[in-house]
Amino acid sequence: MTDLFPPALLPGADTQPLADRLRPARLVEVVGQDHLLGPSGPIGRMLAAKRLGSMILWGPPGCGKTTLARLLAAEAGLTFEPLSAVLSGVAELRKTFEAAAKRRAQGKGTLLFIDEIHRFNRAQQDGFLPVVEDGTVILVGATTENPSFSLNAAVLSRAQVFVLKRLEEAGLALLLDRAEALMERPLPLTAEARALLLTLADGDGRYLLNLAEALFAAKDGPVLDAAGLLASVQKRAPLYDKDREEHYNLISALHKSLRGSDVDAALYWFQRMLLGGEDPHFVARRLTRFAAEDIGMADPAALTQAIAAWETYDRLGSPEGELALAQAVVYLATAPKSNAVYRAFKAAAKAARDTGSMMPPKHILNAPTRLMKDIGYGSGYAYDHDAPDGFSGQNYFPENLPRTRFYDPPERGFERDIRKRLDYWDRLRAKRQETSDE
Repeated sequence: MTDLFPPALLPGADTQPLADRLRPARLVEVVGQDHLLGPSGPIGRMLAAKRLGSMILWGPPGCGKTTLARLLAAEAGLTFEPLSAVLSGVAELRKTFEAAAKRRAQGKGTLLFIDEIHRFNRAQQDGFLPVVEDGTVILVGATTENPSFSLNAAVLSRAQVFVLKRLEEAGLALLLDRAEALMERPLPLTAEARALLLTLADGDGRYLLNLAEALFAAKDGPVLDAAGLLASVQKRAPLYDKDREEHYNLISALHKSLRGSDVDAALYWFQRMLLGGEDPHFVARRLTRFAAEDIGMADPAALTQAIAAWETYDRLGSPEGELALAQAVVYLATAPKSNAVYRAFKAAAKAARDTGSMMPPKHILNAPTRLMKDIGYGSGYAYDHDAPDGFSGQNYFPENLPRTRFYDPPERGFERDIRKRLDYWDRLRAKRQETSDE
């Protein structure tokens, strides 16, 4: 039993939460972060060299950010000063800085831990730069948000960002073993229900221990199977914030799965977004964008399918309308892919910017006034419908701009037929121009 956790934690008070009673007392007991804390990990190397620097700990809830900061302070012999960006303001920061400055004068260091550091505004973040820069404090910030978006560049230049991982099944299983050893009895679960419990935790160790604590509270209850467990605990919603980074991560995963023609992965990410509370209208909008950007003329019906799914959802709402969106996901994932229209659009835009205000050739300009006719507007225009094969082969580019191929369809999907047409017109154009030159 004592091999699993520190003996000092055994006599925890009954009112103390299980997750708190099982907090590691040494860095070696931290679960799931060996990539940072191991001998070859960046924090492990810092501690070995006895040169702890400021850092930002970025990771999902329940992965041990606060515990890690506390243990780093103990390992480095620093006073641990915790603050929450939700509850603290400038006054609390100033008091903490003053206390740290006094300790420094006495030869003692301070580790300033700021939980949810992303919630400090820009001015507040700037406020602790001087004390970080002069060594008054070593800053350890914890955040669930992407630091690139939520923290000042000045803060990021003074602190390394370390990414903590969500706990994997082996780490979660170890936490359950520690909990059972502390409680001196096993969880009342079948093997199947125990595996399900690990899945329900979704990588969050604190959430797992809270679930375990609720199960331990039912001392004389029956042993639960998977169905009984689901009936006894509140299932956790998948981690997803539709206004923050995870929103962009999942839509990127959906888009790239569609582009890679992996219909099953695309359906998975589509469902992850819906289960996380994403607005289906946003998904519909992105599916429509995908149809235009990544399929285009390879299958012109793709855009129609995407818009039809969007309109169907508008008529039916949730959950019935979500099936139409799923149908669009399947159609788009299995359609032939081409970004030829997208590339042509970008290339034509660049050419338009680079060439300034070149006039169209006069022969394709209308001449509604006599003056315009006199200066050559419309002169020499060939009406394509009257030309052989319905194709005149005239030049429609500005006179000083060489003919450029913007749209280059690949040999797949419907664009195979389009390429045949373009090649046919290229041959006719060359033939017409040879005739006109003679």
